[in-house]
Amino acid sequence: MPAWVRNSVTTLIGAVALLLAQVGPGAAQTSDLVSKTSFRVCADPANYPMSTKEETGYENKLADLIASKLELPVSYEWYPMATGFVRNTLKANKCDVIMGYAQGHELVLNTNHYMTSVFALVMPKEGPLAAVDTIGDPALQGKRIGIIAGSPPADHMARNRLLAMAKPYDLVVDRRYENPVETMLNDVNTGDTDAAILWGPLAGPLVKENYPDLMVVPLVKETLPPRLFFRITMGVRQGEKVWERKLNSLIRRHQDEINAILSDAGVPLVNDMGNAVIEVGQ
Repeated sequence: MPAWVRNSVTTLIGAVALLLAQVGPGAAQTSDLVSKTSFRVCADPANYPMSTKEETGYENKLADLIASKLELPVSYEWYPMATGFVRNTLKANKCDVIMGYAQGHELVLNTNHYMTSVFALVMPKEGPLAAVDTIGDPALQGKRIGIIAGSPPADHMARNRLLAMAKPYDLVVDRRYENPVETMLNDVNTGDTDAAILWGPLAGPLVKENYPDLMVVPLVKETLPPRLFFRITMGVRQGEKVWERKLNSLIRRHQDEINAILSDAGVPLVNDMGNAVIEVGQ
């Protein structure tokens, strides 16, 4: 082999080796981070009805389901669902999946959604508001309505001139010390407020379990922005496409079991367009 050919081949091999040294480990790095010995879940320890350190929330039950299909035990990294949650759990490689995350959020790589739910109106079963199913219903005029400050329904309330008498509650809190959702429901139950508008996956289970005199009405008839329905996924680290695809496959194959867990908990499930309530099995 002529010397110039031999030198060219040697240079090419060296360049390829350098490229692999730079790209290969980086490409493999994210998939290598996922635990092979347990289903590591990032979760809030005091976020009932979703997750609790006692593992009584419906997201805990979803984690048990997915872990059983993977034939792995569940392990948790507990951290309050507030500022820094993703950074200090998932991105820090202390866990591999967040069980409930709104579709499209750039902090995580979203799996396919496993449920779609919607904000809901909570009010007494008996009374002048029992037939209300939209925020624009005239029956709500002059009523004191509880609302999480800054949440999407607040814009709808403003449009319908309902904010003047509204009672606001904090959006982001450490649920170990404060529980604005239960405070909102207690206020409706005692008559301090006439109604409340809450995220359905929070309101539905709590009302089903603790407030027999209240009703939950999913707000599926709102047509103006901002939208009140959201598709919920599992969140994994950016770049972990293999792990994402594995979870997508599990969601697809076990959707009926997932729906059963959510429905049993009292989560209102709606279609992907957020304009109709669905029953389990649809």
